[in-house]
Amino acid sequence: MNGMGKLFRAGLIALGVVIMATLSAGPAMAAKAAETVYLNGNIYTVDDKQPKASAVAITGQKLVYVGSDKGAKAYVGKGTKVVDLKGKTVLPGLIEGHMHFTGEGQKMLQVYVFWSPKAEIMAKVKAEAEKLPPGTWIIGRGWNQEVWPDKKFPTREDLDAVAPDHPVMLTRTCGHAIWVNSKALALAGIDRNTPDPEGGTIDRDAGGNPTGILHETARNLVRSKVTPMTNDRLKEAMLKAQEEMFSYGITSLFSAGTSGTMSSLLETNLMKELYEKGQLKVRIYNTINEGDDAKAYYRKGPEIGLYGDRLTVRCIKFYADGSLGARSALLLEPYSDRPGEKGVERMTYDALYRGYSEARKNGFQVSTHAIGDGANRRVVDLYEKVLKEQPLKDHRFRVEHFQCATALDIERIAKLKIIPAMQGIHATSDKNMAENRIGPERIKYAYAWRKVIKAGSIIPNGSDAPVEPVNPYWGLYASVTRMDNDGKPEGGWYAAEAMTREEALKSFTIWAAYGQFEEKTKGSLQKGKLADFVVIDRDYMKCPAKEIKDIKALLTVVGGEEVYRSPGLK
Repeated sequence: MNGMGKLFRAGLIALGVVIMATLSAGPAMAAKAAETVYLNGNIYTVDDKQPKASAVAITGQKLVYVGSDKGAKAYVGKGTKVVDLKGKTVLPGLIEGHMHFTGEGQKMLQVYVFWSPKAEIMAKVKAEAEKLPPGTWIIGRGWNQEVWPDKKFPTREDLDAVAPDHPVMLTRTCGHAIWVNSKALALAGIDRNTPDPEGGTIDRDAGGNPTGILHETARNLVRSKVTPMTNDRLKEAMLKAQEEMFSYGITSLFSAGTSGTMSSLLETNLMKELYEKGQLKVRIYNTINEGDDAKAYYRKGPEIGLYGDRLTVRCIKFYADGSLGARSALLLEPYSDRPGEKGVERMTYDALYRGYSEARKNGFQVSTHAIGDGANRRVVDLYEKVLKEQPLKDHRFRVEHFQCATALDIERIAKLKIIPAMQGIHATSDKNMAENRIGPERIKYAYAWRKVIKAGSIIPNGSDAPVEPVNPYWGLYASVTRMDNDGKPEGGWYAAEAMTREEALKSFTIWAAYGQFEEKTKGSLQKGKLADFVVIDRDYMKCPAKEIKDIKALLTVVGGEEVYRSPGLK
C-alpha cells in the first residue's frame, strides 16, 4: 500500500473511533442539550427544503433543531423542558404585514363602533356623553356608511342630537375621514368660510356649510384640538395591543405609522421605554412618518435589531392618497359613481419626489400608502426615478395597499422589485362598494393578488388594524376564499384572484419578513432562526376552507418564551 493509501486507511479508522465514542456516550454527546424541546407536533415550517417537521429544539431565542422526534431527542438533557404537542398544528410566528400598533391599542380605550348600525353608534355616543363631564371629548372609530341602508355619509346633526355639549370625533373604518359634531367644528374654527386645506376636503351642504365629514388633511383641523392621550395611557394602549397580538399567534408586526397628531418619534421612544422594562416583547418593525419625524431620524440613522431583535426603525412612511370607501383614493380617471371626481392628492408629485430622494440618500427604506390607480402610478414612477438616480439593488421599497392598479403597473412593480403590501381582508370588506367606485373594467386589476403573484411579486399580508380586525385567520380565510365571514359571495368575489393556502401562509410569514429585511432571522422555522411560533387548534392546510376563519391560537412562543397560553390548553 502506498503512502496515500495508508493515510486514507488511518483516517477511516480515526473517524470510526469518533463515531463509536459518540454513539456509546449517548445523545447528550451527539448534540448539546437544549433548553426546551417540543415533540409530536404537526409543524408547517414554511421552509421549502423541509416543509414539515414534528419537533423543534430551542436554546436562548434560537431554534437549534427542526426535524423529527427521533432527532430532537438528542437535544434532551437533564435540565431540558420537554413539551408534548400531542399532534397539534404549529405554524411559524405570524407576522402582521401592515397595521398601526398604537392605534390598535388606542381603539380599545375609546368608543369602538366597527361597522355598527347607525342607531347603535348613536346609543354608544349618548352613553358616553351621559358619563363624561360636558366639554370632554368623545373619541371613537369604525363607522362605515356602506353597511347602512342608505349608504350616505352621516352629519353633524346626527351627533348633535345625542351629544350637544361634548365635542365628538368618530373616525371612519378606513381611517381617512372623520365624522364630527357642531361642538367639534366650533372648537376647530371650521365654518362655511374655512377653505379646504391642501391634501384634504371638508364636505359641505347645498348652502356651503360643513356637514361634519372631513377627509384626509382636513381631519387635522379637528384632531389638533383633541386632548392627546398621556404617555402612560399610550403605553397602556401598546400593552393592550401586544396582548391581543399574542392571543392570535402574531409574534411580529410592521407598524405603518402613527395617525392624528401623534408623533412617530414619541411612539418609538415609548416603545423603547417598554422594551427596556421588559414589558414589550412583540417584534416591531416601526415606520417613521415623513416630515419632521423623518428628518430627526436622518440625523441618527436606522436602528436595527434592538432589544434582542425586537425593534427595528429603518423605514419612512409617505401618503399618496386616501381610501376608496371615502372616495379620496386618487384615480387616473373619475369615479364611476361620482363623475368628475378623481380623489385626493395627499402629497404632491414634487413633495413625494423630494421625500423619497432624501430617505434614499439617508439609507432608509421607503413605504407609501397608495390605493387608487392614479396614486400607484405616481408612486411607481417616482420610485423608478429615484432608484435610477440613486441605484440600490436591494432597496425593498414598498407600496402599502396597492389596491387599484393597472396591468402595466402590476408588471412594473415586479420588474422593479417594489413590494406590494396588500391586505386580504380589504377585498372582502370592500367588495360591497369597490366595483361601484371604479366600474367593471378597472375592478379586474383591483385586489388582484393572483395577477400580482403571477407577475413575480410577493405580498406581505396584514389587516391594516385598527382599520380592520387584526385576526390573522380572517385574513388567511379572505386570501384563500375571497369570501366574507358570512360565506358571501358563494364561491368567492373574483375568485380567480385568490391565493393558495401555501401562498397565504407565506404572506403572513416569510413574505412579510422579507418586506422587513428580516427573512434570514424569522418567517420560517429553521435551525438558527428565532424560535417564534404558534400552536393552533386545527390543521390549517387540511381543514375545510370555511373553517380557516375559525382557527384559534392555543400557544404563542416568542424567542423560546411562552407569551400566550389559551385557558383551554392542557
